[in-house]
Amino acid sequence: MLYSESPLELSLLTTQKALAMSESETNIAHQQLLQLRDFMDSRILGQQRLTSRMLVALLADGHILVEGPPGLAKTRAVKTLASGIEGDFQRIQFTPDLLPADLTGTDVYRPQDNSFSFQQGPLFHHVIVADEINRAPAKVQSALLESMEERQITVGKNTYPLPGLYFVMATQNPIEQEGTYPLPESQLDRFLLKVVIDYPKIDSEVQIMQRVRREAMQDQQVLAIPESLPVMQQTLFEIRRDILDTYVSEPVEQYIAQLVDASRNPDRYSSDLADLIQYGASPRASLAFDRCSRALAWLDGRDYVSPEDVQQLAHEILRHRILLTYQAEADGMSVDVVIDRLLLKVPVA
Repeated sequence: MLYSESPLELSLLTTQKALAMSESETNIAHQQLLQLRDFMDSRILGQQRLTSRMLVALLADGHILVEGPPGLAKTRAVKTLASGIEGDFQRIQFTPDLLPADLTGTDVYRPQDNSFSFQQGPLFHHVIVADEINRAPAKVQSALLESMEERQITVGKNTYPLPGLYFVMATQNPIEQEGTYPLPESQLDRFLLKVVIDYPKIDSEVQIMQRVRREAMQDQQVLAIPESLPVMQQTLFEIRRDILDTYVSEPVEQYIAQLVDASRNPDRYSSDLADLIQYGASPRASLAFDRCSRALAWLDGRDYVSPEDVQQLAHEILRHRILLTYQAEADGMSVDVVIDRLLLKVPVA
């Protein structure tokens, strides 16, 4: 007599196959993201930390603020990212004469039928670089930050949703401060990460010269997009859901909470810190630690978050959320040094 599975056994087999298929799809998606990271590193030489944090922000469904001198391939980095995923790219140059309608779009009158039609602005794209965001006045900055936070744009009485995949990288130039409108702390807090980049090392500088020379000789991009790219939007959405299942133990959650609490109540951890910090990080910092540490662990191929993941992201998450005292600034203390001290004072659970 031939053996046949019972309905319960068939159900279990079907479930196991579905889980196996899901695991296989996860592995494929993970390989795609690693190839995207390698592709970006091969195009953006000497800025591996920037490319890594861009992917973390993308997978954590947040936005990134990049500060660095001009000429460090910030715009090129976003273009490369956009070419590696399913979506379109838009660069917006922020200037003092920019108006909110230049970003959001506006209602245009149609005399043919005595009506208005909405003309979309450049914010209606998937990947956006807001170049030198601090050169535009506060109204323009608010228009961008509203789209980042609410994922929608309101013009007049109408509200228009933005694409499901929406990633903004804003840049700031730390050198030139004349004619700029610095972002207030409440607006800076809306950026998931703030990355500070510096000039490349000598070997990377030589590679950059060689790369640009080859591109000029061939009059085209030297490196083609790998066959596994672009990453589809649906794949990115599934990865984001998968990242939410990455395990975070209670001790790691406590460590995150204590780090943020130390920025708000430094006197509990060190009297020296109390003289350096005026205002600490908001709950958005805790949420950023939670989402970004999961994304970083996922990129590293782990299904759990370690305290090292939290420590690696501490500077990018806290540096734009901590306000130093006047005395600390007068003494030339940087916020990154203060974050280093926080990491030393808060014990790992």
